[in-house]
Amino acid sequence: MDRIIGIDYGRKRTGVAASDPLGIFASALDTVQSAKIIEYLKTYCENETVRTFVVGWPVNMDGAPSEAAADVRAFVSRLRREFPSIPVEMEDERFTSVLAHRAMIDGGMKASERRDKSSVDKISAAIILQGWLDRRNGGTNFVVPNQFVPDSLSDKTTGKHGRSGRGGSHRKKR
Repeated sequence: MDRIIGIDYGRKRTGVAASDPLGIFASALDTVQSAKIIEYLKTYCENETVRTFVVGWPVNMDGAPSEAAADVRAFVSRLRREFPSIPVEMEDERFTSVLAHRAMIDGGMKASERRDKSSVDKISAAIILQGWLDRRNGGTNFVVPNQFVPDSLSDKTTGKHGRSGRGGSHRKKR
């Protein structure tokens, strides 16, 4: 089945993420030296069918391209030349580094591990790709039907789930 590849391109390092075969979930894959990213992608494409590349587009808060946009534009031109049959789409990458740091903290990653910038790059690529996938799939959230939610996580009076995936915490009423 086809994969969609998310790319967080940087001058030194590039984060790479891949979708699941159904195009619903993004997973951080790897961080590669930017000078070797095309070779990495060629090798990946030999083993997997890639349907689309989604590249993070660096923009400022006002929506204007940031300083890094020229580097990304040059990379996208090369990507299109090297893989002419695979479409390349751009996705706003604002806040992805902040979200990646938050995901590492929330995931229990130690401070010494969070200093490894390669972790931030591949997680950022996954966030970029997940945003694109969510938009493409209509922005629907995955909801677990009530019959599959354990009583310990369900608020029977409101029908809401304790673990909704929306950042809130579930606290049992006493």
